[in-house]
Amino acid sequence: MKQNILEFVRRGLIACGFGPLVLAAMYVVLQSQGHIQTLTVNEVCIGIVSLTILAFIVGGMGIVYQIERLPLMAAIFMHGAVLYVSYLITYLVNGWLDRGIMPLLGFSCIFVLCYLVIWLVIYAVTKRKTDNVNQMLKQIQQHKSDK
Repeated sequence: MKQNILEFVRRGLIACGFGPLVLAAMYVVLQSQGHIQTLTVNEVCIGIVSLTILAFIVGGMGIVYQIERLPLMAAIFMHGAVLYVSYLITYLVNGWLDRGIMPLLGFSCIFVLCYLVIWLVIYAVTKRKTDNVNQMLKQIQQHKSDK
């Protein structure tokens, strides 16, 4: 358990440096789209701190897939739930998401859809690699049995 916590912190510390970079890119996009003209010092500070914390959490959460006692579906659910809550809080704190039922439903649908698409891509790539390895093993076994 202690090793998992230390690995979470290590991964989080590596990732948290990217939070402010993502924030800077986000502010540039928002400005180019005409959504913001100027930012207050408080908006910049809240943005930097919240994105640093978000990046720390996102970076560290990958550890759940290395906990052997945790079934894969439980790890996926835990990972998704923590990311959902973390992103939601970050968007609300920064004022990027209006408060209300419809914005929350829209955010939730987009998050779930993106999360599922990412997992489907990961599944497809992993399955293809596994199938290739299995095919190579069959060829090796076939080659050995022919001798």
